[in-house]
Amino acid sequence: MSTRWWSRSSKKQEEDHTSELSENDQRIQKKPNDDTDLNPGELTFEEDTAGGLGRHLGVTSCTLLIVGRIIGTGIFSTPSSILSSVGSVGASLMLWVLGFLLSFCGLFIWLEFGTMFPRSGGEKVYLEAVYRKPKYLATVVFAANAILLGFTASGCIVFASNILVAANQIAGQWNERGIALGVIFFVTLLHGLTPKTGVFIMNLLSIFKIVILVFVVVTGWVVLSGKTRVTDPHYNFRNAFAGSSTSSYEYATATFKVLNAYAGWSNVNYVMNNVRNPVRTLKIAGPLGLGICAVLYLLANVAYFAAATKTEIDKSGVTVAALFFGNVFGSTAERALSVFIALSALGNVITVTFAASRVNQELAKEGIPLPFGNKFWASNWPTGKSPLPGLIIHLIPSVIIIVAPPPNIVYPFILDVEGYPQQIINLFIVIGLFYLRWKKPDAVRPFKVWWPLAVFFLAAAVFLLVAPFLRPPGGVGDTPPLPYYLYCLVGIAIMLAGVLYWAVWRILLPKVFGYKLVPRKEKLDDGTIVAVLSNQKIQRSED
Repeated sequence: MSTRWWSRSSKKQEEDHTSELSENDQRIQKKPNDDTDLNPGELTFEEDTAGGLGRHLGVTSCTLLIVGRIIGTGIFSTPSSILSSVGSVGASLMLWVLGFLLSFCGLFIWLEFGTMFPRSGGEKVYLEAVYRKPKYLATVVFAANAILLGFTASGCIVFASNILVAANQIAGQWNERGIALGVIFFVTLLHGLTPKTGVFIMNLLSIFKIVILVFVVVTGWVVLSGKTRVTDPHYNFRNAFAGSSTSSYEYATATFKVLNAYAGWSNVNYVMNNVRNPVRTLKIAGPLGLGICAVLYLLANVAYFAAATKTEIDKSGVTVAALFFGNVFGSTAERALSVFIALSALGNVITVTFAASRVNQELAKEGIPLPFGNKFWASNWPTGKSPLPGLIIHLIPSVIIIVAPPPNIVYPFILDVEGYPQQIINLFIVIGLFYLRWKKPDAVRPFKVWWPLAVFFLAAAVFLLVAPFLRPPGGVGDTPPLPYYLYCLVGIAIMLAGVLYWAVWRILLPKVFGYKLVPRKEKLDDGTIVAVLSNQKIQRSED
């Protein structure tokens, strides 16, 4: 009964807002790219969007979904490591501008795909639409990356460590991990059992992050005016490029960190089945959310560098945000910063988990082989409104990463590993964009990216895939004693593991046991429609 009510409510909301759409948007809203050659995966648009809470996210929530995902802990800590890598304030600021430009290029590419295929899943959907053969290969390779690297362990650990600092407690190995485990279990149950409350808290924390960064920016202006205890706020800007690194490896690694700080501009693409008027909303929320973050990021960096010299930042051993608060307000304010960072990390965990669960659900709906069958993992059990099984898929690797490895070496390494496979996916996405432009020039495109921006993004993706293999100064990367190229090899290995899994599932096992995989569609009790692949024995004819 509850599921049917939400289905009717969602349908009514769709009708109420259709009048606001342009004629082109209405075409894609009602029947997005009718061409069967363009339909991603087994399910049609109507089948894929059935079930769940329905379309309940508007422009405001989607904008905050992007802001909440982008603004995590990176803007409070990353500027220090970026400066350390590239050697100068000027080069550091230029990298933040480059990251902003690359992110906007990527956003426009994802806008073209997202408005062509307005369904949940993000890159999963776009890869399936372009790389149709061998069947399921693109889906399984993406699934390997999304599931194995789709955890939020680092955000949980950052929350735990900063809460302990704020409480003036010593961060031991297990009290830190215990708090981190509590966070990930809390967020899983929050989204799985009370989805509307989860969205409300997510939006609230996103607004809180904007307020904190606006406070940093305004404080930076006051510092630059010379009306604080900082004696020479213009010191870093007089000879801003002095000491700049000349190593391609250093710039590539630093760029990965900047892009990781901007990561999240595609967050709405993962949850399009929950978005009202998805085409119109995506075209507004995407640029607005990334634009807000980019402006705040650049101005926050200026504020940081106004409050402390490059030498102070290098020698302090703390993040540039902590140095900023300490220099401007005194040492007591550093404890308040710990609370800000903890809440920012919590908001990031809530936002990432919300989107990741929808991606996991879409993978299960496609028929990807998972333990206990894919129907359970594709469902909205137990509420009929939110994918708790998809949240559990996200929970398991997060718990493993929190509990298993020693954090001092592994967490920086994990950040590098996460970035590399994503660049591989980005490369194939932008190549796919040009392929579809050539193969399907008449397909409905409510948004069309200017092709030089796509070429720039493609060139950057290639550079970021090649440069990490170039030997850094001294042959030592940023995660010693691990080899500097190891994170690239691990990222590639994860993608290859997906290829191997696909080969065993689609080729080896059917050949050995003499069956073929036959797809069928089933409708679950909550209204969700899933593709189920059954093993059909091959009848061999007698001679």
